[in-house]
Parts: sequence; C-alpha cells; structure tokens
Amino acid sequence: MRITLVAVGKAKAGPARELFELYCKRLAGNRLNWSLELREVEEKRNLPAAQLKQREGELLLAAVPKGAKIVTLDERGKDFSSPQLSELLGKWQDSGEQDIIFLIGGADGLSDDVKRKSQQSLCLGRLTWPHMLVRGLFAEQIYRSSCILTGHPYHRD
Repeated sequence: MRITLVAVGKAKAGPARELFELYCKRLAGNRLNWSLELREVEEKRNLPAAQLKQREGELLLAAVPKGAKIVTLDERGKDFSSPQLSELLGKWQDSGEQDIIFLIGGADGLSDDVKRKSQQSLCLGRLTWPHMLVRGLFAEQIYRSSCILTGHPYHRD
C-alpha cells in the first residue's frame, strides 16, 4: 500500500525533515510492504488569505492520484489512538486500497473543496503543531501502525 503525505510548503534540510526520513527508512523494511512518500506543494504568489487557501487546496487535490483514498489532517478531525489508526490502515489494506493520501493544508487550513473530497479527517491531538514537525510525527505514527499490525515490539501498550 502506498501512503503519501501531501503538504503545503517546502521543508528545508534539518531536524524536522530528518525525522520524517528516519521513519520512512524504518517503514521500508516492514513486512506489510507499505511505502511512505512526501509530496510538497507551494503557491509562490502573495495572495490574500482566502485566495491562498483556495489555491493551496487546488494544488493539494492536483497531487492526488485517481482513485486514491483522501484523508485530511485537521485539528477538527477525529482523534484516533495509535491502535485505532493502525486498525483503520489495516482495514484499508485488507480491502485492497492501493493509494492512501493524507493532506496537510497551509497556515490558514484546508479549503472547502479539499474537505468535501476527503473520505476521512483525523487530528494528531488537540495541540497545535508546526506544519513541518507534523510531517515527522505523522511518519512515526505510520511506522508505529505497521509495527502494531505486525506484532513488532516497537509499540508498547
């Protein structure tokens, strides 16, 4: 199963990007055969907030392959535990999903179009996290989910 995180903004080299890459590498050796990729989109024009949010939504949706399951990462989304997220990903894999796309909006959030096209919305807790750090936290949770599903000792209850 291909898991892709599509995010607004470009991550610079440094600890936040290295954290994402660390968990991608760990995931690559997993028995589930999952892959995790990061695609970044960015609008370089200085637009008013409402127009920028709409444009970023267009860029996010343009990066979604046809037939992919779309999940938004949103502070108003459902709050999953790690075992619940792993169960959801396991169900999707068992049902034959090939592409799962997770979307992270810009500073002003996700456009209404993105929210409408999303099949699931989840949050990574009620705290507000920097968008660049969320990438690494998300990658860790995908790795953790794979460990839970395969019985690997990384996740401890």
